Amino acid sequence: MSNSRPIGVFDSGIGGLTVVRALSQRLPHENIVYFGDTARVPYGPKSPQVVREYTLQDTDVLLEHDVKAIVIACNTVSAVALDVVQKRARVPVVGVILPGADAAVRATTKKRIGVIGTLGTILSNAYTNAIRQIDPAVQVVAAPCPLFVPLAEEGWIDHKATELIAKEYLFPLTLEKIDTLVLGCTHYPLLRNVIDGVLHHRVTLIDSGAATAATVEQMLRDEGLQNTSTMKPNLQFYVSDIPHKFMEVGERFLGHKLGKVHRAGGFAG
Repeated sequence: MSNSRPIGVFDSGIGGLTVVRALSQRLPHENIVYFGDTARVPYGPKSPQVVREYTLQDTDVLLEHDVKAIVIACNTVSAVALDVVQKRARVPVVGVILPGADAAVRATTKKRIGVIGTLGTILSNAYTNAIRQIDPAVQVVAAPCPLFVPLAEEGWIDHKATELIAKEYLFPLTLEKIDTLVLGCTHYPLLRNVIDGVLHHRVTLIDSGAATAATVEQMLRDEGLQNTSTMKPNLQFYVSDIPHKFMEVGERFLGHKLGKVHRAGGFAG
């Protein structure tokens, strides 16, 4: 197994680029292939059966690029279809739920953790179950925040409307006296400053993407899969629909220019 083979990352759309950003910061020499299923985004409101069908196709796109590991940058897929990827891939697979849950349990001091995410992620109880599996004594309060996704994509990261919506969403969590909050959607790190301000800087925010990058780093080390080259890494981006909006918005999520974005074949857009 060649260490220079890329890490495959996929998401339902653009949000997973925050995970690519975290991976690139932590593993600056790793080659990465990213696939965003922009023709069928969002996955959050869709049924688990449909998400599992889409996940199988997303996995196949990455496997065509001979990836050495797969990172599921989608919280919804990590919640309801992790096993689909594991069975199909035959390479190490890392989702965002367990790393985020583990980081939250390690961060909390009062054993009161909040979780925010898409409706699909919250209804799956994936974070709640993962957190309680690690520490049954922890109290978990979860709330869907569906409007955060379009606000992040619109670039309203410091907008007054975003602050008002955040106050509405987060108020029930503040009543529960949480001391730690899992940002259970890859879009949410873009709204970190607004969320932190609404919570009066008193709650530790857990970025599942950053926690996942740390888990991937450890996994590559354990499996002997690190890329030992010091050459500039090759980052490739694929989408299932025309790439215009992905390129327009993606730079905000990735933190730098995307370069060329390719359209993957076999998807109706």
